[in-house]
Amino acid sequence: MADPFEVRMRFTSQLQHLNASVNSSQKAAHYALKYRDMDEDLHSCILEQLEKNSMNNRANIMYFIEHLCDMAQRENHLNFVHMMRRDILSVVDAVAPSDGSGAANVKVVRRVLNGLQQKSILVPETVVEIEACLKERDTLPAHPALSPIEANGQREPQVSQTTPKMNGVGRLDKRQIEQRIEEDRERHKRLRESIWAVSADEDQEFERLWDEASDIGEDDYLAAEEDALERRQAVEID
Repeated sequence: MADPFEVRMRFTSQLQHLNASVNSSQKAAHYALKYRDMDEDLHSCILEQLEKNSMNNRANIMYFIEHLCDMAQRENHLNFVHMMRRDILSVVDAVAPSDGSGAANVKVVRRVLNGLQQKSILVPETVVEIEACLKERDTLPAHPALSPIEANGQREPQVSQTTPKMNGVGRLDKRQIEQRIEEDRERHKRLRESIWAVSADEDQEFERLWDEASDIGEDDYLAAEEDALERRQAVEID
């Protein structure tokens, strides 16, 4: 039997080193499910890291949560799902706090909540309730640390390296800002790829195109007759 302390420490390390890649989230999710008999302890690790880490890392953990719940549901180990449903409000408050320090994470929270709803992990009523809270927190640009706002409404020319902490987390430094931009770029790239992905099911693709096609009308017959006339005239000229 694995040492519970060692399992907790390794899982904590994986959460701290999550990035924008799907592999890092899947690896951590597989690890959690491998030691599912310690699910309550591992769930507490997730909540603990959401309180301790930077806003960048909290965003990565939010994406990881979707992977974990999806895999747990497919493997029929629903304890992780139940615990996340129970604590989802606390998770959202940690990733996008009401004090505005996590305004850059509001879009992340929305994407994950929509994904959890589509997978039937969260009920629509819960998502609507959380969305009402998020509207009040979505007040800053996607990367607020890039352009701090002064009291007179003007943007500061440089990013401060030492700024007061909000919700226990200081404003992102230059390295964290660059990391966040790069991770967001990677996620947007994957999102575009998924949008353009075509199913291998040819029948399904045919049915989709058939449904999108409009019915044949009188204009279509007239256009076909005009095309046929033009072709005949072209043949006669040749």
